[in-house]
Amino acid sequence: MLRQANAVDFWRGFALATIFINHIPGVYYSRFTHAKFSLSDSAEIFVFLAGWALRYVTRSREGRPVHLALRLGGRVIELYAAHIVITMIAIAMLAASATILSKPQLLEWHHAAVLFNDPVPAHLGLSLLTYQLDFFNILPLYVVLMTAAIVFAIIDRCAPNILLPLSVMVYLVTLCAPLPIPTWPLSGQWFFNPLAWQLVFVLGFVLAREDGAGGFVRRHIGIIRWLSLPVVVAGALIMWNGWLADPEMMPEPRLFFVSNKTYATPPRLVQFMALIALVTATYPLISRAVPSVVEFLSLLGRHSLPVFCVGSILSLAGYIARFVWGGDLVVDTIVVVSGIAIMALTARLAEWQRRSRMRSLRRLRSSAVPKLNRTVTLPPTAVCSPDQVASLEMRSAPQP
Repeated sequence: MLRQANAVDFWRGFALATIFINHIPGVYYSRFTHAKFSLSDSAEIFVFLAGWALRYVTRSREGRPVHLALRLGGRVIELYAAHIVITMIAIAMLAASATILSKPQLLEWHHAAVLFNDPVPAHLGLSLLTYQLDFFNILPLYVVLMTAAIVFAIIDRCAPNILLPLSVMVYLVTLCAPLPIPTWPLSGQWFFNPLAWQLVFVLGFVLAREDGAGGFVRRHIGIIRWLSLPVVVAGALIMWNGWLADPEMMPEPRLFFVSNKTYATPPRLVQFMALIALVTATYPLISRAVPSVVEFLSLLGRHSLPVFCVGSILSLAGYIARFVWGGDLVVDTIVVVSGIAIMALTARLAEWQRRSRMRSLRRLRSSAVPKLNRTVTLPPTAVCSPDQVASLEMRSAPQP
């Protein structure tokens, strides 16, 4: 049975919708996303909830480190393949648009020019994740984090109190040094530095625990929310009035005092955690007030990878559409509404596919029951192998 609407899927669906909108440069509706009123944006939500979902996976795989490593390894391969596919589609879209419209400047969008000018090293860099198109750079971060998740899960199982301090230490060293992750063949650095963003992921993983840091937060959530309120308000005022700190005016290490997305710097991280503390109180209210919206966004969140991939392609399509027909309100409305509708259709198709797979598994299970015992209800373990039972358990768990 597919899981019902829940807070994790709802907020992940919210993040997917806002990422789609914000990845269309200049689109009118981006001014209404929370990134305009917050130091952080939907990228933090996406990574944090990936860490939170990892807790469900490790919980169901308790005592089975090999199965956990295999599952996470399979997810890494799936993410890597998805990134390569959507990047190649984006390159084809830019090439086709430049050819059909006779606009060669389109080949330079999103730092794609190197792929056409020097394709051999560019494609090698693409396969190594050292070359990434603009707005197509969150899945490489996700690949690295899910690879590291195997280590995170092992540390959490063996010494759970060490994981968060270790993550914080890596984060602080990365900011102090700093430690950029270089790109190639274009000189530069990864837009999302995995050594810094791993802390956002680990915070989601650790706070999802019922004990430890997660238990402490749950016991004191009322006080934490009151303390978070002025932090969120201050962040909104800073963004609204353009009061962002000038890096040149800050003391060393400067990354501790500026809002920098590449390094998920402390101003962004603190404001994001405060925002999370506040918005978690709103889900029950939202689910009662607009249940249809909750169901819709939870549908997107349940199938986050295919929806994200399609949304990334649609963002580029929307950017091209605005270039061709202009960026007026009518065009922007058509782009956003049709894009979100196609993302919803993608989620529906993914849901139908998952339901079909589950029905096939149930038929397989029922056919394994001896005819003489058809009237007896047997537990899954009596008719399935351990691997099949584990697979059934994970159908209702959010994917990291």
